[in-house]
Amino acid sequence: MSGALSEAALRGRLTEEGLFASSWANGPHEHYGEHRHPYDKVLVASAGSITFHLPELGRDVLLRAADRLELPNGTLHGAEVGSEGVTCLEAHLPAGSLGPEPILRAGWAMSEDSATDP
Repeated sequence: MSGALSEAALRGRLTEEGLFASSWANGPHEHYGEHRHPYDKVLVASAGSITFHLPELGRDVLLRAADRLELPNGTLHGAEVGSEGVTCLEAHLPAGSLGPEPILRAGWAMSEDSATDP
């Protein structure tokens, strides 16, 4: 893994934004059932991949290493871990801190202006 994608570098970028992240990992093909959170969430993949299912929006969002997903509170979501597993950093914010829709920032670790609508 390059320095730009290291967990420490990603954590540092989040900390610069005032976000304090914890790290978690799952093995290949693990599954999270649909659920909601009462807080906003920022996720950054540091290794592997995970697909978030957003059934109320009719979308799936693939999060790969260096990508960031901003998930507003109350968003119904489930997830499926990719074939190589996944390691993510996750920061929680008060509900309403993010916009009303999930935002994927593909390649966020490489560039600050890569926002795309999932």
